[in-house]
Amino acid sequence: MTETMRKPNIKTPKTRLGRLIVGWALVVGGILGFLPVLGFWMIPLGLLILSADYAFARRWRRKAQVWAGKQKKRKNSTREKPASEG
Repeated sequence: MTETMRKPNIKTPKTRLGRLIVGWALVVGGILGFLPVLGFWMIPLGLLILSADYAFARRWRRKAQVWAGKQKKRKNSTREKPASEG
């Protein structure tokens, strides 16, 4: 059985300009993550939004998806191994 990663249902701005503004605002705000309220969590979220329009962000997102899939597969494979009874 092949497992596929489910696509998240995230609403993003429909216009390219809206996505660029929101995405870059999150990335710049994430750079200021040492300040209260702003955080480093904003950088990946901004790149996720920018991945709809920029190839560099799309490559980053794809690499992250592949890495997460490998981690999930490794976690499932170690969990499925039966404990040896002695």
